[in-house]
Amino acid sequence: MRKFVHEFTWTAPAAREATFAALTKPEALRSWFAEHVEIEPVKEGAFKFWGKHTLGSPSKDQAIQRVTEFAADQSFGFDWTLMNCESNVLIALADGEKPGETKVNVRHEFERLPDIGRAKEMIDDLWRLNGGNFVAYLKGGEGICLPNYDDADPEIRQSIVIDAPRETVFKALVTPELLAKWMWAEGAEVDARIGGKYSYGWNYKVDGKDVAGGPTKILDYVENEKLVTDWPDWRGDSSVPIQTVTWMLEDAGAGKTRVTVIHAGFARAVDFSDYPFGWADFLGGLKSVAEAA
Repeated sequence: MRKFVHEFTWTAPAAREATFAALTKPEALRSWFAEHVEIEPVKEGAFKFWGKHTLGSPSKDQAIQRVTEFAADQSFGFDWTLMNCESNVLIALADGEKPGETKVNVRHEFERLPDIGRAKEMIDDLWRLNGGNFVAYLKGGEGICLPNYDDADPEIRQSIVIDAPRETVFKALVTPELLAKWMWAEGAEVDARIGGKYSYGWNYKVDGKDVAGGPTKILDYVENEKLVTDWPDWRGDSSVPIQTVTWMLEDAGAGKTRVTVIHAGFARAVDFSDYPFGWADFLGGLKSVAEAA
């Protein structure tokens, strides 16, 4: 396979100095990037990262990365033998559009991609996940989701307590007019029964292809307690196993409800992509709508 280059851009909620430190300080990297990190902060210095939170789950002996670029508050680069394929990562910083923000551009270059299915999508999802964790770290750490790449059955599980009874919260899950307020679901359709249609009405393009995203039907339904839907691949790839999204509602005392969302059925943990951060945002939206009802 010919050379492959993936580029991804984040907006970091911090000035350049703090952003660069988050990219290069071992204590920071252990919070958002890898289980184990050792770094010599100079060009040609060793940069070792390994463990269950690194794609491929390498051992320390397999962590042979080296720093290829180190310009304080400007750029950081390193070689990365990823799943037996040589690659290079270059991260460049620039002033953001707003004061106190930094534009972070990631360029990940391979001479050849790993010989596995959906390799390009794997690299895209890897940096979506890394980017979400990086931004969460700079915001204080809440919402960081470090995947366990050794997990044979990975899932995303998040919860929130809402100051509203279960009936009110569940209504926001199955009423199109309310879904439009917190799930960006202007064209939502709901047939509230097992086997019934359940759609957010999402339509978008991926690589020029039209995709109808989000769920399509209800798999399990217990009023005011549980809602389970299917979740096809967000890129519209029918070869990817269909996942599930489960909404669990429990009393949390004094008219409050604990809502837990479980996104399961991933073929591999890297497929988490930026879902953890999306679900956190949606839970916050659900809370706002239910509490305002």
